[in-house]
Amino acid sequence: MTARSAKPPTPRRTSTRPAPPRESGRPRATAGSTAPQRLFLRAKRAWDRPLTAYYLILGGSLILTVLGLVMVFSASQIQALQSGLASTYYFRKQLVAAALGAVLLLAAARMPLRLHRALAYPLLAGSVFLMCLVQVPGIGQTVNGNRNWIYLGGPFQAQPSEFAKLALVLWGADLLARKGEKKMLAQWKHLLVPLVPVGLLLLALIMLGGDMGTAIILAAVLFGLLWLAGAPTRLFTGVLAAAVTAGAFLIVSSPNRMSRLGCIAATEPGRDDQCWQAVHGIYALASGGWFGSGLGASMEKWGQLPEPHTDFIFAVTGEELGLAGTLSVLALFAALGYAGIRVAGRSEEPFVRYAAGGVTTWITAQAVINIGAVLGLLPIAGVPLPLFSYGGSALLPTMFAVGLLIAFARSDPAARVALAVRQPALRLRTGGGPGVLRPGATYGRRSKKTMRRRATRPPSGER
Repeated sequence: MTARSAKPPTPRRTSTRPAPPRESGRPRATAGSTAPQRLFLRAKRAWDRPLTAYYLILGGSLILTVLGLVMVFSASQIQALQSGLASTYYFRKQLVAAALGAVLLLAAARMPLRLHRALAYPLLAGSVFLMCLVQVPGIGQTVNGNRNWIYLGGPFQAQPSEFAKLALVLWGADLLARKGEKKMLAQWKHLLVPLVPVGLLLLALIMLGGDMGTAIILAAVLFGLLWLAGAPTRLFTGVLAAAVTAGAFLIVSSPNRMSRLGCIAATEPGRDDQCWQAVHGIYALASGGWFGSGLGASMEKWGQLPEPHTDFIFAVTGEELGLAGTLSVLALFAALGYAGIRVAGRSEEPFVRYAAGGVTTWITAQAVINIGAVLGLLPIAGVPLPLFSYGGSALLPTMFAVGLLIAFARSDPAARVALAVRQPALRLRTGGGPGVLRPGATYGRRSKKTMRRRATRPPSGER
């Protein structure tokens, strides 16, 4: 018998199946990447998480409010003592307003969208009624030359124009959303009417009291709503040019406003000390250095700087906390603005997009006007720093507006799923049921990351 030749081993077939592609939206660090690259990619993944906007709004507003309470206590002590009041007088009033504002914030964050929209018309009607009462002798009060306050009894006053900002945001967002559902925003007359006439009515009532700073912010909210609604460029430019012309006429016709315009970048108090407040605001910032003179150690608040706890609290912050403190405040407002833009840009619900964009425009525009005046880059407009300056009339509607942003950030489908995962009592099952993420399911349809929608595009409805 002859021995059989050994059968050579059969070579294994190599798989020609291509490797599954990686997700393009989540870059992964390669083995050869450096530590800064890995850190950048990790930060990028964390920044793109569904709850990023939610935590930025909640954390940023909370830090601003708490830091504002601390600075109000520090900046208002001397003025309270000079007025014969307790050193904690202004701080206690602001603390009560912050507590009430926290209740409003939680209520707004828990309200459904239909209730937010139902509040729009009553809030607008109430704001118009109260601003009309301001002009009634014996009811309206004049403070610092502006007649825009209502006396409530005791030490309490209210400024109805602050609530008009919130009313315009909610009412304008609801109006544009309903017109968008009926595909009426493609016609310019439906885009402008009645939004612009009602906005002009609010502006007229505010300007009757001489408060041009609040009027500028309200006009910014109005233009923000028009831009979000997809107003044509020619129409938007025409309305903007008309507003600038009217604003220039109002400034030229008032010697007080002209003097404030002349104090931009002033380094000396000038004739009759007309630039006293602007110059001492710069002195306070300049003496702060990198890390400030210490909390409570401001020298300008000892009678040199007017309104240290309201309009110019940012200057006292720069003097006591230095450049580090002022940059921290700027970073918090930038984070709040970015989160608001992100919520508005990622939402497919028209009301959410308009309301979130309006609130973001309101807070960022007011912060820019206030900080720009303190830095000497803009004329002094007499508007407080949102969530930071003293004043319950400004703090309450602003905290309610922040609650709106929180509610909108929570309403995103991906955010709802992420919040459900973080609740220990809620277990995600693989079966059906509302609010359950099935294996292989996605967070929902990806939307375009932009706030602006053209008026000719039909609304996509609620996700």
